[in-house]
Amino acid sequence: MSETNIENWQEKQKILVFLAHPDDPEFFCGAMIARWVSLGHELHYCLLTQGQKGAQSIDTDPERLAVLRRGEQRNAADVLGVKSVSFLNYVDGEVYPSDEMRREIVRVIREIRPTILVTSDPRNLFPSDRRINHPDHRAAGQAVVDAAFPAAGNPCFYPELIREEDLAPHSVKEVWLSATSQPNLVIDLTGYFEKKLAAIHCHKSQIGTDLAEFDRRMHERFVKDDLTGEEKFYEQFFRIILG
Repeated sequence: MSETNIENWQEKQKILVFLAHPDDPEFFCGAMIARWVSLGHELHYCLLTQGQKGAQSIDTDPERLAVLRRGEQRNAADVLGVKSVSFLNYVDGEVYPSDEMRREIVRVIREIRPTILVTSDPRNLFPSDRRINHPDHRAAGQAVVDAAFPAAGNPCFYPELIREEDLAPHSVKEVWLSATSQPNLVIDLTGYFEKKLAAIHCHKSQIGTDLAEFDRRMHERFVKDDLTGEEKFYEQFFRIILG
């Protein structure tokens, strides 16, 4: 299968990336986003929070940080060629998959009407024996998956969105879970790594000022190809094809 037809899509797709925090899209799947944009697909972001707790200083002003991180996210999206970025009003560190959250996610899905939905894997509690996955990542993934099926496409869920906002039901064709430790799809995205890195560089509040050291750590994510000996960069997903 050719590099441009890994997914076996026969036409251009509208793709909605729905994650918890500013910078999640770039860290989790920035190379794949860059690839999709380069192939002519239409990309949109929605973030559940504005990253109000993404700092370690006791003097942090959460509202000022949120303003900064919204701007960083929009700049990163521009680097990758993403068409739109929106934010919901949930608080960083306080994401729980409630019915209210599911309704808000369904609203966005019915507004944007994507064919492909990307979120994080709610099953990924321990990415390794040295890390605990952020609870917002897991909760966001659970809420988005629950909204994707059956709620977004079923008129019996949130009929007020139809009556009051003229948002007809919409069913996505595929759900891609990023930040997964149980992938069924691992893709060589070496050619898009530098674009991913350039987008991550926009998140200065998160990566610090020593870009050389940050880039060195990011390059540690390359792995050696067993056949060629070349260093490769991969992103992995659990892909669910619904129809």
